[in-house]
Amino acid sequence: MVKHNNVVPNGHFKKHWQNYVKTWFNQPARKTRRRIARQKKAVKIFPRPTAGPLRPIVHGQTLKYNMKLRAGRGFTLEELKAAGIPKKLAPTIGISVDHRRKNRSLESLQANVQRLKAYKAKLVVFPRRARKVKAGDSAPEELATATQVQGPYMPITLEKTTVELVKVSQVMKFFKACNKVRVERMNSSHVGARLKKAAEAEKEEKK
Repeated sequence: MVKHNNVVPNGHFKKHWQNYVKTWFNQPARKTRRRIARQKKAVKIFPRPTAGPLRPIVHGQTLKYNMKLRAGRGFTLEELKAAGIPKKLAPTIGISVDHRRKNRSLESLQANVQRLKAYKAKLVVFPRRARKVKAGDSAPEELATATQVQGPYMPITLEKTTVELVKVSQVMKFFKACNKVRVERMNSSHVGARLKKAAEAEKEEKK
C-alpha cells in the first residue's frame, strides 16, 4: 500500500499508447533462429572450430579487474616467435595475432607460449586441395578421425590460490602495523633530503 500523502498513481498514457508497447513474444522463435544460424555457420567454416580462432590469456587493465584472466584480442609476435609459429602462418591455422600488444611480464609470455604449443600439438591441418598434400598438412589417418570442435575449446580457468594457515605468535599480537606503515612512509618521503645531507657531510669531511 502507498504510504504518506502522495499523488494517486496513474499511468499517463498518450492517445495511441498501444503503438509504443514493446512485446517480447518472439523469444522462442529467436532461440530457434539463433540455433539454425549457429548450425549454418558451423557447416560454412567446417572443419574449423565453431568458437573462432585461438585467443591468448590476458589480465584485465584496471586495479579492479587485473587479477581476473580473460581472452585477449590476439597473440603477440614475441609469443608466436617463442612457440615457433611464423606470424603469417598463424592466422591460416586458426591463431589470432595482435601486433600492437606487448608482453609486460615473463609469466604471461610463458603461459601463452605453452597455450600455443598445446594448441599446435592438437592441431589437425587439412590440405587446401584433397589430392595435393603439402608439407605441414596432417596425415590422412588424422584427417579421417578429425571432428569439428563445438563450443569453447581450451577454456581459460583461474587457479585458486591456497591460503597457508599460521599460528599467531606473541610478536604478531603486539606488532603495530599502523605505526610501522607511518614510519616507513615518513622514511620514503625523507630519502632525498637524507641523501643530500649525507653527501654534504662527506664533502665537509674531505675538506
